[in-house]
Amino acid sequence: MKRKGSAKWMGSLKEGKGTVSLESGVLKDAQYSFKTRFENGKGTNPEELVGAAHAGCFSMQLSAFLTEEGFEPDSLETTSEITFEDGEITRSHLILTAKVPGIDEEKFDKLANKAKENCPLSKLLNAEITMEYDLK
Repeated sequence: MKRKGSAKWMGSLKEGKGTVSLESGVLKDAQYSFKTRFENGKGTNPEELVGAAHAGCFSMQLSAFLTEEGFEPDSLETTSEITFEDGEITRSHLILTAKVPGIDEEKFDKLANKAKENCPLSKLLNAEITMEYDLK
């Protein structure tokens, strides 16, 4: 399986602008620029997209591990806070709110950490990956 994302950039770093799109069409020609990446401009940026991808990947991996152990999650809501310093992504901090009927804290902790280490995007990122969660 192969998936595609694309980007187009026009102009210099600070004055230029670009767009990003996904093969699926869910995101098409979304604006990004120096201001959206390093300031508070309107649009997206690569780090925000990586954060969304990591949160989604982790949530699906955790759901798989929970299901394998006989637990069906009511919801897994994950945010990935990406830290971008000195020209590199240095950290992805996963913040999870989980509703999983019948699971105890110890079992959940084990499976959440296993998912943090084993989701494909965690394996891809060359960054510190941390996590906090609230199990309801």
